[in-house]
Amino acid sequence: MAKFNRGGKKEVPPLATTSLPDIVFMLLFFFMATTQLREETALVTVKLPQASEIAKLERKDLASYINIGTPVISKQAEYGTDARIQLNDSFKTTDDIRDFVAAERENLSEADRTFMTVVIKADENVRMGIITDVKQELRRCSALKIMYSARQAGPEN
Repeated sequence: MAKFNRGGKKEVPPLATTSLPDIVFMLLFFFMATTQLREETALVTVKLPQASEIAKLERKDLASYINIGTPVISKQAEYGTDARIQLNDSFKTTDDIRDFVAAERENLSEADRTFMTVVIKADENVRMGIITDVKQELRRCSALKIMYSARQAGPEN
């Protein structure tokens, strides 16, 4: 019987990468659609009060958040345990709210500025005097569309 001689070493065919860009773009779009970006770091602890009626924000991109509560444990040595106001990523006073609202309005388009909503996220144990001071300052700078963040009342909460 004749013996067949292989002429050389057999090479492995190259890996087909024609569908690789499609797979990468599908993964990219998936993660872009499902990931929520955090805009600010929470420096205060907020346990939201219960609400009997809840209205959802129509456009979250037009919302500016004011967090009011006790500082997180890592910041209590520096800022104490009294309730503080957080605007963006730093502690501020009620005097700084006017600059905060002006800066947030500047970030919006001219048509959207009238629809800007200020959302107050306050801990359920915060004194009402702080909330009133914040609301008075918002009135002075004509930020009249205000919502309060709360959790829905029910047996599961």
